[in-house]
Amino acid sequence: MKKSEIFFGITKIPVDFLMTVLAFFTAYKLRLLTEPIDGLAKPIDYTVLPTPIEYLHFSLIMASALVIIFALGRMYKLKTTLSFSKEFSQTFILCLIWAMFIITYFFFTFIFPFSRLAILYSWFLTFTFVISGRGIIKIIQLLFLKIGIGKRVLLFIGNNALTQEIYKKLKHNISYEILGYIGEHEKNSQLKFLGSLSQLDYLIKKNKIDEILQTIPEKSTEENEEILELCDLNKIEYRFAPDLLQMRKTNIEIEEINGIPIISLKHTPLDGWGKVVKRSMDVFGASVGLLFLSPIFLATALAIKIDSKGPILFTKLDDGQRVKRVGKDGKLFNFYKFRSMKPKTDSLRYTELAKNNLRKDGPLIKIGNDPRITKIGKFIRKYSIDELPQLFNVIKGDMSLVGPRPHLPEEVKNYKKHQRFVLTILPGITGISQISGRSDLSFEDEIKLDRLYIENWSLIKDIKIILSTFLVVLKGYKE
Repeated sequence: MKKSEIFFGITKIPVDFLMTVLAFFTAYKLRLLTEPIDGLAKPIDYTVLPTPIEYLHFSLIMASALVIIFALGRMYKLKTTLSFSKEFSQTFILCLIWAMFIITYFFFTFIFPFSRLAILYSWFLTFTFVISGRGIIKIIQLLFLKIGIGKRVLLFIGNNALTQEIYKKLKHNISYEILGYIGEHEKNSQLKFLGSLSQLDYLIKKNKIDEILQTIPEKSTEENEEILELCDLNKIEYRFAPDLLQMRKTNIEIEEINGIPIISLKHTPLDGWGKVVKRSMDVFGASVGLLFLSPIFLATALAIKIDSKGPILFTKLDDGQRVKRVGKDGKLFNFYKFRSMKPKTDSLRYTELAKNNLRKDGPLIKIGNDPRITKIGKFIRKYSIDELPQLFNVIKGDMSLVGPRPHLPEEVKNYKKHQRFVLTILPGITGISQISGRSDLSFEDEIKLDRLYIENWSLIKDIKIILSTFLVVLKGYKE
């Protein structure tokens, strides 16, 4: 572990603490300055107004609680990461959990705050101050990395398609200095070839390697053990990128029957209580979404009617049949979407526009420079507004807020056997593949990400994906 990583990781703790205390005192002062507002801010009752010392004690307790919640949420990892968007969403979620803790604290102690508005100020300012503090730390950390302090020296073992994919992701990451790879020599590789596995000990001593990433298992157990032993002796972080089958083998449960260990390959946590929790979240989230987004629904409907002739919703195909999508277990369901194309042009994707298909890697079809899209259609597609009616599909139980894409029957008909695994759960309005590259991902990459999501589902992951979706949508979708 780099000393700079340890320093910046530890620094986050006092910064989070101090920012929280500062936020509470700013909220305290702000509340005193706020004039009474009907229905929102009542005149302050000075008989229950805490003294600055009392408020300091309270803010210290709340700041300590925030640090503990952040620690449980793994917000104090020492390893460098510059993904500020992920840190932003994780901070937002944990601050919401922290706010629930404060409300619970008041409920059980029967000590009610002198002002509900002050608590609202405190939550908003705490999130703002904490994320600002972390942003400053990120900027300083970035400046150090630019001058070479804190970079992790990375060596690959093996060179295959998976290696190249990881390299493309990491080569622009300022946190890493990538040496190259060892193993069998591959021609036309973007990575520098450094020799065979026997060179590993020499390369470690020469280059002060911090991290080894193995993408191809060695042929013998002895060779694998030698790699691990060298990493242990030199305090090098060892990481292994498994293929799809190896990844599934890690998703296991072990039980005993008469003292005999039995290993079960888990399908998904979305069985039993996981299914109940996800469905409850779907109903609640879709209901809230329909309530708050109703003005956007109305504005979009009017804009579509003014912009072009035809229905508001895309519900019927050119031949008059109902628009269907493939759901869980391959069942078809009625699909809702705002119309973004000219009426009766959907089937052109399979005829005169088929030559413009940009998705040659799988069964999906995407038409480049699509002439069927209306003016308002371009806008609502860019910001995914056309997909909002799918909230009704969620209420009905045909879809989930988060899950694999809902694909067309003619597309699913051409799925390979392993690709049909994504049909084991409800499709989603958004999902891990949508926030990881939208339409830029290959179809096989989408399947891998969706499989990873299904086999490792958790409620916190769903919340992160939903929050990340908002950030992606705000940037706008590029054709």
